Amino acid sequence: MEYRSLGEDMPAPARIVLGTMIFGLDRADEWFRLLDEYRAIGGNCLDTGRIYWGGESERVIGEWLKRRGIRDEFLIITKGAHPKPDGIPRVTPSAIEDDLAKSLDALGVDSIDLYLLHRDDPDVPVDEIVDCLDEKLRSGQIKRYGGSNWTAGRIEEANAYAKKHGKSGFTLSSLNLSLAVPNEPRWRGCVSLSTDDLAWYERTQMPVFSWSSQAGGFFTGAFHPEKRDDADMVRVYYSDENWARLERARALAKEKGVEATHIALAYVLSQGFPTFALIGPKSIEELKVSTEQAELRLTPEEVRWLDGRVTSRSA
Repeated sequence: MEYRSLGEDMPAPARIVLGTMIFGLDRADEWFRLLDEYRAIGGNCLDTGRIYWGGESERVIGEWLKRRGIRDEFLIITKGAHPKPDGIPRVTPSAIEDDLAKSLDALGVDSIDLYLLHRDDPDVPVDEIVDCLDEKLRSGQIKRYGGSNWTAGRIEEANAYAKKHGKSGFTLSSLNLSLAVPNEPRWRGCVSLSTDDLAWYERTQMPVFSWSSQAGGFFTGAFHPEKRDDADMVRVYYSDENWARLERARALAKEKGVEATHIALAYVLSQGFPTFALIGPKSIEELKVSTEQAELRLTPEEVRWLDGRVTSRSA
């Protein structure tokens, strides 16, 4: 397992982060075994969220950490301020405070290592958000904070305010970064990292924790243009551009003796700024498949060729 530092104030997280969105208490023993296997291969970073599985995902993680007695070994990412079920935004200091308190209780911890706002609300001034999160950081309830599904422009605006007023700003971002580019958001309010934003991330070196880094299995070989039984996959990922990216991934995979899904993961981890890939395996076997080529890296030329920015790997 490869790790990448976020600073000297915390352990370096594994670049393959275990997503736990589907972890429910009714299958806790099964998830404990998956968590054990992730730890055994060197994993040390877990991604969850206040809303995941009705709040049960955090409780599964908290119980596992307690039973194993390994809180200090793991970095925890959790998220708050998700919109209400009807889509009404909740990015307010009161919602952040309420969600954070519930997350700390569910996880059974004193502090969240990496705390993310699950969505943004552009109608809320950044000063209200930064002031709230800076206070939570100073109190020790969180160690770092950032945005999930925030645009580069809003993060930059928030950090400009933080710098001007001597406060701590956003130090990480979690959004969709994948070789397969979504036609539209998979879930309402989600943000994907476009090629237009790459220059901003390369300039700022803002770490990105990419969700759906393997595009829901698009590169596994389970999908083709005529197979249209999965409406969400068709809606989000079926496009001429993505089929072309898949073919290039297959060609490069053949050269390197790996699978196209390994190339897709390597694409995320081979960007010109710090990247971490969130994966959501449903079984130990899926975990092994996703991580067996975790240290494969691509050249900058291969990255640009795969996503179509250049037509030749020698460019």
